[in-house]
Amino acid sequence: MPSIYDAIKADHDEHRALLTRIAETSGDSAERREAWNTFYYEVKSHAAAEEETFYSKLISKTWGQDAARHSVHEHQQLDDLMEELNGMDMSSPGWLQKFKTLQHEYEHHIEEEEDEVFTRAKEVIADSEIEGYGARFEARKAEERKLVDAKVEDSLED
Repeated sequence: MPSIYDAIKADHDEHRALLTRIAETSGDSAERREAWNTFYYEVKSHAAAEEETFYSKLISKTWGQDAARHSVHEHQQLDDLMEELNGMDMSSPGWLQKFKTLQHEYEHHIEEEEDEVFTRAKEVIADSEIEGYGARFEARKAEERKLVDAKVEDSLED
């Protein structure tokens, strides 16, 4: 089973590829819609699982509190952008412009996480403390994938 760092990084690599694939599409094509839907569900379930496993462990450490809060805040901002994109016409120039903003912000977020957060987390969290978290992350992500639509519906009601 992969470490939590390897599991998160593997998702990030998949997300980067999807972002590139979406950027290379045009209009409201089947290819764009399929890639977008995959990205949307993958990122939503990834972020929730990451917060519940990795960030919950980080927040238990003094240093990790600020890092976790910052990352969760970025998750919310990215989530807002994704919801805006979901409500827009994929063939409009505005959709592509908003998507490029999302792509830039998301790539910044994952680079920061991999370069800064992972490095510091590895210094302050012993491997023995976080062993098995990769499996927990993967299991939680699978559960979260099933909850994406319900969570979006709940947030729209608020």
